[in-house]
Amino acid sequence: MCRLDRAAKCNPTKAYAQQTVTIGSTEIGGTVVSAAGPEAGVWVIAETTDLPTKFARIVVTDDQGRYLVPDLPTANYSVWVRGYGLVDSAKLTAKPGQLINHTAVAAPNEAAAAHYYPAIYWYAMMKIPPASEFGGRATFPKSLRRMTG
Repeated sequence: MCRLDRAAKCNPTKAYAQQTVTIGSTEIGGTVVSAAGPEAGVWVIAETTDLPTKFARIVVTDDQGRYLVPDLPTANYSVWVRGYGLVDSAKLTAKPGQLINHTAVAAPNEAAAAHYYPAIYWYAMMKIPPASEFGGRATFPKSLRRMTG
């Protein structure tokens, strides 16, 4: 296993390649690791233009950095990793039935991290309740009020 003080001398992807990911003939799977070890909660994106329309499937790694992209039509896929605080990984080419391990790379600074994973991603996932649910009229405390612009 790689230690952080020796990260430059070891290959974290190889060290964690022993993680078990069982894949079928219509799946692409593997692990995502960085110098710090397995990367949990990062997106693994598989996309292709080999089909009549552009096709993409996105999954999230588990707590051991493992992922499985299921039910893929036969095609050549570009597969890469995107995550908060990381730069996008190199795009690797794979076909369903292949095991692909990725090495995640930390962004060099906050500005670079925001370029790859901008705040709009987080905002797009928010569901802000209507004003009628604030001020004690729903499950929110009476002292909590929605700001109006």
